[in-house]
Formats: sequence, structure tokens, C-alpha cells
Amino acid sequence: MSRDPHSSEHEPGQTGEEDLATTFVRESEVIEEAEEGGKKIRRKGIYLLPNLFTTSALFSGFFAMVAAVNGDFTAASIAIFIAMVLDGLDGRVARMTNTQSDFGAEYDSLSDMLSFGVAPGLVAFIWILQDIGKTGWVVAFLYVACAALRLARFNVQIGSVDKKWFIGLPSPSAAALVAASVWTFHSFDAEAFGFKLLMLVVVGAAGVLMVSNIRYYSFKDVDLKGPVPFVFLLAIVLGFVVISIEPSVMLLLLFGTYVASGPVMALMRKLRHSPPAS
Repeated sequence: MSRDPHSSEHEPGQTGEEDLATTFVRESEVIEEAEEGGKKIRRKGIYLLPNLFTTSALFSGFFAMVAAVNGDFTAASIAIFIAMVLDGLDGRVARMTNTQSDFGAEYDSLSDMLSFGVAPGLVAFIWILQDIGKTGWVVAFLYVACAALRLARFNVQIGSVDKKWFIGLPSPSAAALVAASVWTFHSFDAEAFGFKLLMLVVVGAAGVLMVSNIRYYSFKDVDLKGPVPFVFLLAIVLGFVVISIEPSVMLLLLFGTYVASGPVMALMRKLRHSPPAS
């Protein structure tokens, strides 16, 4: 029996799969409003390059939690620092390639919540805070909650604050302080009760500083494209050399100094503007 070439029948599974794939792509497409040339347009799809960096940062944060569960706290701490580097790159890549989008901003914020909120709190808790009992997980949760509040406040304040300053400790810096502390103390097997209390203070203070009104220098006004004296490059090379000698300790000193700089400068400003004693 001959087959009608115009028949609507097809090989089993062929058309159905194509239609299903087409429907899935259409229904899952991201559509957002953007402004180009002074006009609002509806744009479909997402930019791949900056979101690849964001996804890599998200993966690093998730890997940090998995490593902590498996007891590899050095790898967990390093993964948080890798997430920090990747998080710093995604925004710069988006601006350099003119691929900023609302989707990318929201995705980056969710990635930051996991990498710099949940991951550091969980790593610190699994390593040492769980030994303190209820106080340990309460402080770990305080850190996570403060990171969420910090990111939410940052998102609604974009464009309304001076770009030269962060209001509150940035979540990547808070995560770096916690990760560097875990990495350093774990490397030296510092698990005495005094170090448990110290980690309790570090994690709790990092959380509170994130939601504080203390200003931190953002370094966003530094011109990376302009010429600089040769000694600047020499100082950067020297910095890498020093960090490579004992990475965990050097990173702890570096980010510990930055975290302390906010309260110190706030205190200095207060003393400078306080009326003289009669």
C-alpha cells in the first residue's frame, strides 16, 4: 500500500519531540523591558558571558558547602575566595561588553546570597560553631540573615548612594573574613575553646557590620584604565609574593584590616566632629 506524501502522519516521536522542544523554549524564554536610544523595548533572551561568571561563582559557593560537609575546610574556604573573584568579574564583564540586564542583576544577587551568605555561615558552623551548641547555630543564622538583609538593602539603594562608599560591610568582604578565619585556624588546628569563642565573635560581628550604617570605601573611583606610577605595579607584585608565603594568614590580615577600617574611620570622624571639652 503506497503512502500519501501529503499525509499528516509522521514518524513516531519526531514531530512530537520537535513541538515539545519548541514549546519549552518559548514558554521558558526570559523577556524583560530595556531602554535603548531613549525608547523602551522588549528584549528576549539573556546575555551568556556575564551570566557564565555568575554561574561559576554560584558553583563555587555550592562547592564550598559540599566540601565543608565532607570535612575539607581548606577547600571550602578557597572556594569562597574563588566565588569572590568571579563575582567581581561578572559585573565588570557586563559593563565592558555592554551586556547589563535586570535578569543578570537578580541572578547575581541570588548567587551572592548563597556564596557569601549561606556558604560562609554553614562552613563556620560545621567546622567549629556546632561545638558551642544552640549559640553556635543562632550566630550562624544571624550571619546568614544579615547577609540577606544586606543584599536586599543594597539592591534598593542602587543609584541613590555615593558610589565611592558602601553602606555597611559588603557581603563578599564579610564572607572573605569568615573564610580566611576558618582557613587559618583550621590550618593550625586551633580548635581550643578560646578559638571557638573567637569564631563566634568573628561571624557575629561580620553579620552585624553588614547591616550597619558604617561606611566602607568601595574602590569604585579607582581608574584602572589610566596610567599609574611604576611603583604601583611593583607594590602589586610584592603583594602577591607576600600572600603566596602564607595565603590564609595574609588574606586574614588583609580582609581583617578592611573590616576594621569601617569602625575605625567612623570613630575618627566622630571624634573629629565632637565639640571640645570645656
